[in-house]
Amino acid sequence: MTSIYLIRHAESLKRSTWTEPDHLRPLSTTGFRQAEALPEHLGEPAFARLLTSPYVRCVQTFEPLAEARETQLEPVDWLAEGAPASIALELLLELADEAPVAACTHGDILVDTLTYLEAARVPLEGPLESEKGSAWILDVGAGSVAGGRYLRPPGTTED
Repeated sequence: MTSIYLIRHAESLKRSTWTEPDHLRPLSTTGFRQAEALPEHLGEPAFARLLTSPYVRCVQTFEPLAEARETQLEPVDWLAEGAPASIALELLLELADEAPVAACTHGDILVDTLTYLEAARVPLEGPLESEKGSAWILDVGAGSVAGGRYLRPPGTTED
């Protein structure tokens, strides 16, 4: 059994105030703080790979993690906003065959993945949320998800 850490990008600048192409929208000040806290927040798994949507906000979210783990980031289009979540989950399952994988993506991919897992009756611990900077740790084995648990964004606490 291993894990997929499916992480929503940290807080970014507001879409409504950003005038450039959306894929170039960067993190906000809060988002940069969340990204800096991510390596400690996730603990010590030795990630086999760090995959990210090519969108700037996702790459910036994972840069501190890549530096801390001395691992290269791998931008992949199938984690980009609007990509089919079913393809993302299938490819992540293939990559997480032997060691934990971390993937930074967008809210739509995360919500669609959780909806699929819930419909498949996979036990999920925690609110079906995807706050910016949050993670879902999916336990995988034999090419399928056995369960998952929610990890709040860095700097937040349980209510």
